[in-house]
Amino acid sequence: MIKNKKQKNKIISLDNVSISYGSFEVVKNIFCDFKKGCITSLIGPSGCGKSTVLRSLNRMNDLIPNCSLRGTVMFDGINIYDKKIDPVEVRRRIGMVFQQPNPFPKSIYENIAFGARINGYVGNMDELVENSLIKAALWDECKDKLGDSGYSLSGGQQQRLCIARTIAIEPQVILMDEPCSALDPISTLKIEETMHELKKNFTIIIVTHNMQQALRVSDMTAFFNAVEHEDGDGGKIGYLAEYGSTSKIFNSPKEKTTQEYISGKFG
Repeated sequence: MIKNKKQKNKIISLDNVSISYGSFEVVKNIFCDFKKGCITSLIGPSGCGKSTVLRSLNRMNDLIPNCSLRGTVMFDGINIYDKKIDPVEVRRRIGMVFQQPNPFPKSIYENIAFGARINGYVGNMDELVENSLIKAALWDECKDKLGDSGYSLSGGQQQRLCIARTIAIEPQVILMDEPCSALDPISTLKIEETMHELKKNFTIIIVTHNMQQALRVSDMTAFFNAVEHEDGDGGKIGYLAEYGSTSKIFNSPKEKTTQEYISGKFG
C-alpha cells in the first residue's frame, strides 16, 4: 500500500482512509491527493472499492446503513467528516453523476431549475438553465422542447441532463460513477467530449472500467486493487496500488499488477 507525495493545487485529500460496512473493512489505508482542474480516473477490478472511495468524497456513503470511515477527507482545507459539517452542503459543492441516468419526473427545464431553486438560487433562472445545458452540450438538442419531460430524452441525453442539473448548483467538483456504462458508443463519446469542456471550470473524478476511456479523458489515474481478507472469510479488501499521471500509469507503471490489469490479464 502506498502513500502519495503531497501535490500542489490539491482540492481533495484522503489521509489514511479506511471504510467499513459493519465490521467488514472494504478499503484500507488510502492516501491520495486529487488535483484541482484535472480529470482523475479511478480504475481497478470489481470489488476493489473504487466506487466506495468515490462516494466517500461527498459523504454519499452516509446514506448506507452501517458504513463507517476512519481517517480524514479534506476538501479545500476542511475536514468534511467533522461533526460540524453539513453533508448536504458537502454534496452541493461536490456533485455526483450516477451510473444510470436519473432525471427527475419533471420537465427538462425544471430538472435544472428545481435543484438550483431549493439550493437558494435567486438569479435569472432562464439564463442558468440555458448556460447549464450549454456546458453539458445539450442546449442545441433540447432548446425548443424545454417543457418536455426529462424522460423523453435518449439515454445519453438524459445523462447529459443529469450533468447539467449537477452543474446548475455550481459545485467545485463533479464525481462520476461509471457514467457511460449504460450508454452506446456514440453517447459515450459525447459524454467524454463534455467532460473535456467541463474540465475548464470543474474538477472531475470518475470511476470507469473502460481502460480506453480512462486513457482518453483523464489527466491522472489511480489504480485500485484488492487482496484476500486476512481472516480467510473469502472477502477482499481494496487498496490504492498506484497513482500518477495517466500517461505514466499506462505507459510505464511501477507496479506489475498495474501493468497486468491495464493489459487485460485480470479484472
